[in-house]
Amino acid sequence: MNATYINLSGHVEVEKYRYLYFVITFTVYSLIICSNCTIVGLIVIHRSLHEPMYIFIAALLINSLLFSTNIFPKLMIDFLSDEQIISYQACLFQGFAFYSLSCSEFLLLAAMSYDRYVSICKPLQYPTIMTGKKVSIFLALAWLLPACQIAGRVVGNANSKLCSFTLKVIFCNNTINNLFCEISRPLMIYGLVVSFNVALCPMFFILFTYVKILIITCQSCGEVRRKAAQTCLPHLLVLINYSCLFTYDMVIVRLESDLPKTACFVLTLQIITYNPLFNPIIYGLKMKEINKHIKNIFLSK
Repeated sequence: MNATYINLSGHVEVEKYRYLYFVITFTVYSLIICSNCTIVGLIVIHRSLHEPMYIFIAALLINSLLFSTNIFPKLMIDFLSDEQIISYQACLFQGFAFYSLSCSEFLLLAAMSYDRYVSICKPLQYPTIMTGKKVSIFLALAWLLPACQIAGRVVGNANSKLCSFTLKVIFCNNTINNLFCEISRPLMIYGLVVSFNVALCPMFFILFTYVKILIITCQSCGEVRRKAAQTCLPHLLVLINYSCLFTYDMVIVRLESDLPKTACFVLTLQIITYNPLFNPIIYGLKMKEINKHIKNIFLSK
């Protein structure tokens, strides 16, 4: 095999089940596109949804679409191919996009938690704090900060010498470090700093804001508690779901040699499927205004 290509050996009995895998993957990817685009389309079309909370939801769903598009098309090609390979440069880019968009999700959820905090705890100041300019800044930072920081790690890895050309996964993630003859210690430290900046810090901030919201709502009337539960519950469900899946990814990377191949395959499919598929369902069912517009579509039909 040409040294510039990486073999993805994480597939399970792909020769036997390739068409089944392809149909399932194609169906899931189609559902992800349709469901996410439906919610985003509703938010774009209806002026009543042109508020910071719904703009952040639209951004989160667009992020899910980009995340899925980074993985699913290549995965479907691999299922139909005799060899599951990817060029080293494409592998680096796929890993970069995977972690950049994953961290963007945490930052978008952090922006949404801040929006809910201001809305519930400082309702009179909300219009002056959550301006259109500030929302645009939050969105730009959510996508640019992870991309710029993770790009530094990818550029550092690009010139590393390879001693192996096989990854025991179905797409490129941090296991790419196993290909290098020697792992750079400065790059490892840099990677930990980046993880703290764009994943752990946003998570701590989210927990802090929701604790503040909980304290305020416990001291308030029933109407405030109802509003807080209605708008915050979907964000918390998404956060818990995504945090669990992100932890799964870390476990798979760390315990790659200890986990059975089938277990790694199933866990990896869960990581790339659950959030993009269930985010629009959660927001479509739990957000009252979005749910109302979805019902109107079906009633008009």
